Amino acid sequence: MPTRPDSPQPRIWERFVALGDSFTEGLVDAHPDRPDDHVGWADRVAAALAARNADLDRPFGYANLAIRGRLIDAVIGEQLEPALALSPDLVSLSAGGNDVLRPRVSLPAVMERLEQATLRIRETGADVLLVTAPDVSWAPLINRVHPRMAEYTANLWAVGQRTGSFVVDVYTLRALHDARMWGPDRIHFSSEGHTRIAAQVLWTLGLEQDEGWTTPLEQAAAVGRIESLQADREWVSAHLRPWIRRRIRGESSGDDRVPKRPQITPVDDPPATS
Repeated sequence: MPTRPDSPQPRIWERFVALGDSFTEGLVDAHPDRPDDHVGWADRVAAALAARNADLDRPFGYANLAIRGRLIDAVIGEQLEPALALSPDLVSLSAGGNDVLRPRVSLPAVMERLEQATLRIRETGADVLLVTAPDVSWAPLINRVHPRMAEYTANLWAVGQRTGSFVVDVYTLRALHDARMWGPDRIHFSSEGHTRIAAQVLWTLGLEQDEGWTTPLEQAAAVGRIESLQADREWVSAHLRPWIRRRIRGESSGDDRVPKRPQITPVDDPPATS
């Protein structure tokens, strides 16, 4: 399983397509010059791969079909075949996270869907990049879904092994055990979090990285119990309750949205990295 290639030279990819939900779309990593747009780890990876290929005088193109709120059936049903029609040689597939957050979910069914989609991509000769769930055992309130995240991650490693896919180990990236790596909704990563994940992805693909991405930030000032409880109440009001209302109404944050990069195009405007 090529979870981390050992060859002296990393593989060269020229057509990268990213599939998934809000994690891959890039929420809440706002573009530095276009606040209404999002960057995210996939865009950052694409920028690095494009720069590497430019040094080698090789072409590079990138598409991102991910749409926030999508469950795994929607990711596969809406994005898989359009992605393969673009003839990619590298595909990232991160799906199932929204399913895991649902009160009732068949995790074996989710993983079966993920594995079959991965095999479909591998049949074309493209490499596949899978991403584990993060470890949220340390996070207040959110830690209630930790057992499912851990089970998803364990199963994902098996899918990666059986399909010969790259597996990005976000679960043991301890630098993410910091609220500053996450956005205000405590579900999506901040710009710093996306930057750290992008470095982990590039390392997994064989591109050497400065070791700083695994180093935790300097310890933040301690937050008192009253301040912590107030922050939890504000989070419930601003983020949890609206999420629950959408679930009850059968709505999604991704309703009526389209992919931000539906076609493979050159990476002309690489995002700034921290």
